[in-house]
Amino acid sequence: MSNPTTTQDKHPTPGADDARALLNATADAAGEKIQEARQRLESALDQGRELYGRARGKVIAGAHNADHAVREHPYQAIGIGLGIGALVGYLIARRCHRNQCD
Repeated sequence: MSNPTTTQDKHPTPGADDARALLNATADAAGEKIQEARQRLESALDQGRELYGRARGKVIAGAHNADHAVREHPYQAIGIGLGIGALVGYLIARRCHRNQCD
């Protein structure tokens, strides 16, 4: 089993840690069903790593695009943020008024 160093290895999730621990604990087990389960688990971990990498790349690209747009049009960004904040504030105030929030 090869374990290439990826971003997922640097930021493991509790589920991935548990799965890796299970793979390590059953490394010497000899049953056919255990070997099949280990292969399926290893495949699922690899697919999860790949999916995480693609999603992370898309999120980073989106953040760069948003940063670029804000830097290119700062006043429009401020206006949009102000408008969204006012709308959210209005909706919260309206909800609290109906429900008698304190």
